[in-house]
Amino acid sequence: MTEAVEKIEHEGEMLALIVRDEFSHPGISFFTPNDLSQQLAYMRHPAGKIIDAHFHNPVPRSVSYSQETLFIKRGRLRVDFFDGQLAYLESRELKAGDVILLVKGGHGFEVLEEIEMIEVKQGPYTGDQDKTRFDTKIPDVLKLG
Repeated sequence: MTEAVEKIEHEGEMLALIVRDEFSHPGISFFTPNDLSQQLAYMRHPAGKIIDAHFHNPVPRSVSYSQETLFIKRGRLRVDFFDGQLAYLESRELKAGDVILLVKGGHGFEVLEEIEMIEVKQGPYTGDQDKTRFDTKIPDVLKLG
């Protein structure tokens, strides 16, 4: 069985973080280090818990790379990971309820079952300036998983 929280790493750098639907822990669990430009946490609280009203202060931040988080609502998705030289590294399959934070490196997707997902990333989105597309060399055994 797959771990409930899985880090995908290459040469000591985190490429992605997967939180499986099975993950459950009381309170607040942060999965990302404080210096990552996209933060990911899980929260589970009992009925009646009060979360203090608050707003977020304007704090200047510098973001060099877009990071995206995908919430899989329904279906199955294969995520393929690539290094900085565009070489294929490995793949993972996501299912309904899973969440993935894509931190670094290249990635591509194949929809294995009709999917509904939600994407969250830093903005504003700059279109073609935001991405470099490339041809992939995925092992045949993975295609149409």
